[in-house]
Amino acid sequence: MGTFEIGTIIQDQGKVGIIRNIIEPNTKLTGHKLVDMRRNYEIYYSDGHIGYLGCASLSRLVIGGYIEILYNPNANNKLIDSLDN
Repeated sequence: MGTFEIGTIIQDQGKVGIIRNIIEPNTKLTGHKLVDMRRNYEIYYSDGHIGYLGCASLSRLVIGGYIEILYNPNANNKLIDSLDN
């Protein structure tokens, strides 16, 4: 499992989210006091919340089955039917 691209749609604990930005190390996030030393994904959830998750952490959660990839923009796949369930 490598890195995910902007536009990847995930399902995280029943919430659907989309990776809308990749934040590089040493970038100060708006509204945060600290600079993070790792690469992070900015995930926008369908309920309006925004979350930040480290790249390695997201990979581990996908491999462990805690987060599901519903759409991968680089795989030329269609949105997975699990949204209908």
